[in-house]
Amino acid sequence: MHLQPAGKGVEAVNIFHKYGGTHAILCHMPYSEVQITSGSSFLESYNITLRMAEKCNSETPVKLFTAVGPYPVLLIGLAEKYGMSRAVEIMKEGMESAQKLVLERKAVAIGEIGRPHFEVSPEILEASNEIMAYGMSLAKEAGCPVILHTESGTSECMADLARIADSAGLPRSRVVKHYSPPLVLEEENFGLFPSVLATRPAVSEALEKGTRFVMETDYMDEPSRPGAVLDIKTVPKRTMGYINSKRMTEEQAWKIHKDNPEELYGFSLNF
Repeated sequence: MHLQPAGKGVEAVNIFHKYGGTHAILCHMPYSEVQITSGSSFLESYNITLRMAEKCNSETPVKLFTAVGPYPVLLIGLAEKYGMSRAVEIMKEGMESAQKLVLERKAVAIGEIGRPHFEVSPEILEASNEIMAYGMSLAKEAGCPVILHTESGTSECMADLARIADSAGLPRSRVVKHYSPPLVLEEENFGLFPSVLATRPAVSEALEKGTRFVMETDYMDEPSRPGAVLDIKTVPKRTMGYINSKRMTEEQAWKIHKDNPEELYGFSLNF
């Protein structure tokens, strides 16, 4: 999920808790409050995410963990303003700041990083892959996962991302494909870990294939689009609904919502 300084924040997280939510990954996103002009700008922006997590952790019963990283689409504007070479440097500096926060145990992952989710020029795509591979190599050093924002998660996309992870030395199992369709089988995801958007069709299909996935809403906390992408209460509400209707066992829920996140992120979830 995401939160924004001008959004519901604590109120949204309390709604998450009301429907059964106990833990979540608060993933960094660009904020209008900070204009990215250099590598140091990223740290200023990341600190917004950390402060929002601290506030929610102190004022709600929910435990939020954070992921920070340079949002890949930012490369386009930076390249237009500073040229490609300097833009790549700024994005890599943003990766280094993210790794530093992981090493300081202020974040549990580097993300969302990756490449734009829409068609871009070959130059932007090549630079994005270079920046992503750099982030993966830093994640390997820090012993943490990456959360990837890319184009639609087809099997072909997963195979390409797995290739880049291999080149960076990052285990495929530590690559989380954000906004993933239910590509749960290894022949579909090539060892990457799918974070499945928690729509009913996607969750149902994922459960038919196994339990090697986590669920997400990509909640944006955006005042102009309340409930986008999915409402913050969706994962706990849907999980309880599936358990009550016998479409998900408690054992499956435990695997998806406790065992898998603990394995991915290296923390312990205490209930």
